[in-house]
Amino acid sequence: MTLSILAYAAGVLTIASPCILPILPIVLAGTGKPFRRSGLPLLIGLALTFAAVASLAAVAGGWAVEANRAGRAIALVAVTLFGLSMLLPGLAARLMAPLVFVGARLSDRVGRRGSGDNQTWQASILLGVATGFVWAPCAGPVLGLILTGAALRGPGLETTLLLFAYALGASTSLAVGMLLGGRLLVLVKQAMPWGDGLRRSLGAAIVIGAAAIWTGLDTGTLTRLSLPSTFAFENNLVTTLRPQAIGPKSTAPDSAESPALPQPLSSVLGAVQWLNTPPLTAADLRGKVVLVNFWTYSCINCLRALPYIRGWAQKYRDRGLVVIGVHTPEFAFEKDVGNVTKAAAMLGVSYPIAIDSDFKIWRAFDNNAWPALYFIGADGRVRHQAIGEGDYVASENAIRQLLAEAGRNPETEVAGIEGEGVQAAADGVDVQTPETYLGYGQATGFTSPGGAREDVPSSYRDIAHLPLNRWTLDGVWTISREFAELSDKTGSISFRFHARDLHLVVGPAVTGAPIRFRVTIDGAPPGANHGADTDADGWGSIMDTRLYQLIRQSSGIVDRTFKIEFSGGGVRAYVFTFG
Repeated sequence: MTLSILAYAAGVLTIASPCILPILPIVLAGTGKPFRRSGLPLLIGLALTFAAVASLAAVAGGWAVEANRAGRAIALVAVTLFGLSMLLPGLAARLMAPLVFVGARLSDRVGRRGSGDNQTWQASILLGVATGFVWAPCAGPVLGLILTGAALRGPGLETTLLLFAYALGASTSLAVGMLLGGRLLVLVKQAMPWGDGLRRSLGAAIVIGAAAIWTGLDTGTLTRLSLPSTFAFENNLVTTLRPQAIGPKSTAPDSAESPALPQPLSSVLGAVQWLNTPPLTAADLRGKVVLVNFWTYSCINCLRALPYIRGWAQKYRDRGLVVIGVHTPEFAFEKDVGNVTKAAAMLGVSYPIAIDSDFKIWRAFDNNAWPALYFIGADGRVRHQAIGEGDYVASENAIRQLLAEAGRNPETEVAGIEGEGVQAAADGVDVQTPETYLGYGQATGFTSPGGAREDVPSSYRDIAHLPLNRWTLDGVWTISREFAELSDKTGSISFRFHARDLHLVVGPAVTGAPIRFRVTIDGAPPGANHGADTDADGWGSIMDTRLYQLIRQSSGIVDRTFKIEFSGGGVRAYVFTFG
């Protein structure tokens, strides 16, 4: 319930965002008409369609993206025709194409027949459905939490209801504007008897709004303008309500035990596939101390935790500790078991790995982050947990305490462990740039002129002076939900960052010959500041989709401009991470 209130409040705040502007003229076109037969059906149609489309897009595959793109295009045509027929009433009558005829009928019912007797709720809800298809609200913290949770936990009624609550909040503020606008319209008509000019003005505004959506302005420039105006309010809402709404639930196990092992430990045995071991059974775990590590192989935080987990697995294996890595993917390419097998071998992960691509084990533990460590005693119950990186001494002490309780004899000294290369600990003092996704599902900081266009090859260009924590594309790229894909033979990405290390999760769209790339810092080769996957001149190559360390600065951590240039098409770039 609390999260629903949070979603509703965030939707209400959308009225203060510039990204609402493209659909605002459509809503205002209904002012002056009976609200129950005109405005209310339109807003209901908007809320229902947005919730349904956003739910599907959050959890479904590429086919859903294509279907949504087709529906969005049809809806944009209808909205554009509605605006044109308000602007130029004679145009609709002269055009004979079937789709234009439908648009003219819609315009005739919604736009020109202003009396309550002729106004039908069917026409208004149809216009609301079209508006719901084309509305792309600003992805602030609250909407981001809802969509991320949907992607991680899978489809469900809860996601749709939360998205509907968000859309209902936006509809509420739009309804207030519509009702107030109706009163204003009466005053305008009294002072200005030639109401036809007002109708034409609204029609022009609708056409301009449709053009903004056609060109991607609503999800590009307007979204960036909207972030400062609502981001702080939403963050305050999240901070206030997060502990009750979306905070991690207690890891105390269920009181009812299964015949084999208590939950959530027994869920691990239901893994669809295992690596490095035959499928584990209850007999393999009964009476043992178990460390369950949720990880995914392209996650930099997971990679930096691996040296400690590998060390504990080796040191305490003969004293009754069983380490299980539960591989739960963030990106689609991480669902390929072949990719996981290859990555595990490269990373030196030899302990058992449970494949959890359907998130069943993740949900059983009520987990919400990578990496996440759950320490389970010999009684099969969760006794300690550690979310994220760090505090490894406390984690090892938890292992030692559980072994001692089980009658084992752990060593007296805590292991001294340090990671190397990509797995070295982050330089937390100098990291001022956050993890940054390139796919439009979670993207932030995109600054190429004109903004992003979703799921279509588009030409982008760099800018001369990037602000800190901003990035641009150069060349022809297709920005998808998960990644940005180079659609030409050459192209580049630039990023203004402040951190010791810069990593990029990147790979080929189709496995084949290596794709060469070169990186620079402030326009020069990195030299001694090159990463594990580049040389001093900045050269490197891409064979597999994984995390590549491109920069590791040795000293002088200041704001710098990074650039990577690709010499081959079909590159997919997912996320920048820093350390």
